[in-house]
Order: sequence, then structure tokens, then C-alpha cells
Amino acid sequence: MRKLVFVAALVASSALSAPAFAQDEAPSAPSGFRVGVVGGLDILRPGSSEDTDIDGDDQSTEGFLYGVEAGYDIPLGGAVLGIEAELTDSTGKTRVNRADPNTFGYGSVAAGRDIYVGGRLGFEVSPGTLVYAKGGYTNARLNVLASDGATELEDRNFQLDGWRAGAGVEKSIGRNTYAKVEYRYSKYTDADFQFANGTTTDTFSVDTDRHQIVAGVGFRF
Repeated sequence: MRKLVFVAALVASSALSAPAFAQDEAPSAPSGFRVGVVGGLDILRPGSSEDTDIDGDDQSTEGFLYGVEAGYDIPLGGAVLGIEAELTDSTGKTRVNRADPNTFGYGSVAAGRDIYVGGRLGFEVSPGTLVYAKGGYTNARLNVLASDGATELEDRNFQLDGWRAGAGVEKSIGRNTYAKVEYRYSKYTDADFQFANGTTTDTFSVDTDRHQIVAGVGFRF
């Protein structure tokens, strides 16, 4: 009888302690497929070779960035190696002051879609918190704006190629969810222009910078 009571007490004690142990267990490193949404500040402006000291010369497009992302992460001990892709758009647009021909350089434009493909390397600084650096290829469009004074039309004419680098912090906020904040810098060095009849120019050199501060939330599978 005493043995039965002892065994029953041991089973009950194990059942009560197991959930507590599971709750106290540290979150595992990010791994597997993930998808999410991002949004934040988007600033597109002339690069260093286009800057001048004239007050108000270097115009920029400033707007709200929004889009979706997807990626795959592989844990490597305390590190995480991942690949990722992103598709975004932006509300940024500019109007060039025609009295100053050295401004932005593309005429009256609005930021269009932006495609990014790259990788990232992160390190866990605490359970569930990842600090990472990222880099890769980016392809953006600038929509040329035309107006008759009443209606504004957008033609997708400029296509820019370049690279992106950035860094951020990602935090687990649930078993399969995460939130992140990151800064990204993009440098566009090549472009082409498509005319109204569909013909496209040869690639030419440009110097255009992009600064973005974004926040995002996502889900892991």
C-alpha cells in the first residue's frame, strides 16, 4: 500500500512539474521558413557624387514603405544563417525645381516597387533575441510623373540595380511569431530607361542612395 501511495505521489509531482519546466525552457534559435510584413520610413536621394553645397539642391523622395518578406533560417550553434526575399512599394515622390537643373536627377518621379534578394547572419544575444546583419541585391523602379494640371499619370520608366546592406534586431513574441526592427542602406549604380513605345536604353551609370528604417512582424512554419 505504501508503495502505491509513493508511486502515485511521484506521478502527480512529475505531472505538475513538467508544464513549469516547459514554460521555463529558453526559446530555441530561429529556424525554418518564415513570412512577414514590413513597413517604415523610405528615403531615396542623390548619392555622394551628385551632392552639392547649394542650399536645397539635393531633393529626395520621402514616404512610407510597405510590403512582404519571406525567408529560411538555419541555426548554427549560437548563430543563425538565412536567405530572404522582399517585395515592397513606397508612397515617396518628388517634384523637381526646374530652375535648378542639378536636383534629384530623374525629373518628377514617384518610388515604385522594390525587389530584394539576399542573406543574413545573426547571433543570439539572449534567449529569443537575435541581432543580425544582412546584404544582397536590390532592383527598384521609379515611376515618371506626368501631369496636365488636373490628372497625374505614372509611367514605369526607370529601373535601378544595386546592392543593399543593413542590420537589425529580431525578437520572438510567441512560439511561432516574431517582431523586428532594422535599418537598411541601398546603393543603386546602374539603370535603364524605357520609352513610351516600349524600347529600352542601354544600361547607364547612376549614383542613388536609399535609406530605410522599418519594423516588421512575421510567422514561422
